[in-house]
Amino acid sequence: MASTNPAPTGPTEPTFAELTTLRVGGPIRRLVTVTTQRDLVDAADAAWSDGEPWIALGGGSNLLVGDEGFDGTVIRIATKGIEVLPDAAGSARADDESVPATVRIRVQAGEVWDDLVAWTVARGYSGIEALSGIPGCVGAAPVQNIGAYGQELESTLVAIEFLDEGASTPRRMTADELDLGYRTSVLKQGLAGIVVSVELALHDTAVELAVLGEALGQPIAYAQLAGALHVDLGDRVPIARVRESVLALRASKGMVLDPDDQDSVSAGSFFTNPIVGEHVARALPGDAPRWYVEPEPADEVVPLDNPLEESPLDQFLAHQASLEASDQATDAAAAEPAVKLSAAWLIERSGIGRGFALPGSRAAISSKHTLALTNRGGASAEEVAQLARFVQSRVQAEFGILLHPEPVVVGLSL
Repeated sequence: MASTNPAPTGPTEPTFAELTTLRVGGPIRRLVTVTTQRDLVDAADAAWSDGEPWIALGGGSNLLVGDEGFDGTVIRIATKGIEVLPDAAGSARADDESVPATVRIRVQAGEVWDDLVAWTVARGYSGIEALSGIPGCVGAAPVQNIGAYGQELESTLVAIEFLDEGASTPRRMTADELDLGYRTSVLKQGLAGIVVSVELALHDTAVELAVLGEALGQPIAYAQLAGALHVDLGDRVPIARVRESVLALRASKGMVLDPDDQDSVSAGSFFTNPIVGEHVARALPGDAPRWYVEPEPADEVVPLDNPLEESPLDQFLAHQASLEASDQATDAAAAEPAVKLSAAWLIERSGIGRGFALPGSRAAISSKHTLALTNRGGASAEEVAQLARFVQSRVQAEFGILLHPEPVVVGLSL
């Protein structure tokens, strides 16, 4: 008589679906979790010595990996530690107590970013309070130069400890060496290695607290946040109020991780706000949101009759070649102001609304915010990618602007 007992099963491979906020992605051949800097260096050295593919993983909030998974090593960084650097708290105080005091802190890469923000707010350190609620770990923050509600990491970042691929010890890189820009850095642009720790310089509000009875945050620099706080742009309000308001705003958009909110099963904002030349911005309808920014490389803008399947790089290079044919045109292009557009506005005006999904797909636009692509339950990575490609194609067809994904994409084509 055959046994009715189930056959024994071995341990299953971990998957990216278990380790990312989008809850999609295939199996991981080798997962190594590190909790100390020494373990991190050893795990990286082992992967690099083997010459196999590798990925560093933190909170998994900015990553989209294909359904086939990853045939290599994933180094999951869970290092912890926040320290006030020696003499920073005391020596930063000037004899004149009206001079703002600075406190420098070093944070290990595996710390949860929002836990760090909560830690700084509780101690009266301002500078990153408007970055509350951003998912992920500290090590990912300089890679993306994270920003929200009028603050960017760049304004407080002093340096990082960085382990170059193939190196046995980390080196210190200053913020100036990272070439930080809008959601980018040399780390995102191809410098291979792992962020080990991050050093920040924050404003210590202890003097203000003693005089005013309140620990005031940095001047409010974002209109929506000012409206939520019922203050004017440039006003300063208590740090804790800023954090509370930012968390409430993010939650209203499904941008705070919440097991009871299906809209939060996402990678946050999936597309970056495109930066284009002023002549492109002028061609948009008058109600299109736009902001003048410091000169940065503009997103590719292609003719409306070019299909998405054509290589944007080829189109961009062809465009550059045509400009280089005329010194005057090149000079004019270099002098043209850069303008940041709203990706959410472009998506909505291209006919894609909140909650939109392709027929039969389990991936959908968030019901709260058109910039978030969500997993409505059991979606595959390819379904998310299909939706992303559809959004790109609609925006390109309507406005000639190609949106770029903000998450790191592995094993998929966008």
